[in-house]
Amino acid sequence: MHIAIAGNIGSGKTTLTRKLSKHYGWKAHYEDVDHNPYLQSFYEDMQRWSFNLQVYFLNSRFRQVVDIRQSGKKVIQDRTIYEDAYIFATNLHAMNLMSTRDFENYISLFELMSSFIQPPDLLIYLRASVSTLVEQIQKRGRDYEESIRLDYLKLLNERYETWIKNYKLGKLLIINVDTLDFTKPEDISVVIEKVEAELYGLF
Repeated sequence: MHIAIAGNIGSGKTTLTRKLSKHYGWKAHYEDVDHNPYLQSFYEDMQRWSFNLQVYFLNSRFRQVVDIRQSGKKVIQDRTIYEDAYIFATNLHAMNLMSTRDFENYISLFELMSSFIQPPDLLIYLRASVSTLVEQIQKRGRDYEESIRLDYLKLLNERYETWIKNYKLGKLLIINVDTLDFTKPEDISVVIEKVEAELYGLF
């Protein structure tokens, strides 16, 4: 069983991954932000480091998915390989922060890698307004995130909505983060009920 949690920066993916992992006793796979050697450089100079950053994430996520399937364990994954390509790399290219040459090379790599992996059994998409994202980004206080612009978050949100609208790889559950607080047990219970309805058909 492989559940993946998708959503914009600050939507609560890591918190929900941790809570669901604890509830079900499943292994959690987190996004590698603390050990990413390109992230700080990327936020300081997006144009220079965009390709390097995206290839690092692509490689990291591909390894994760291969490990998940080979382990045979029940796993909850924080962010998917599809977001790297359809959201972040595509957005960087559209903003002229990644050259067409680099983008085409990147997409070629992604298409090859994605042909070797299985999609998650359930994709949970965390939908959040820009104001909620900003509030949660400020709350966690990561230095390298201080320079994230509102228009960048807005563009990412638009790309997420387009991707989710066309998502056909498997089961999909959309959670509206604006009306929930993942630190509250009652709100986590609401999410768990929805997850179980999708996975097991329990209503």
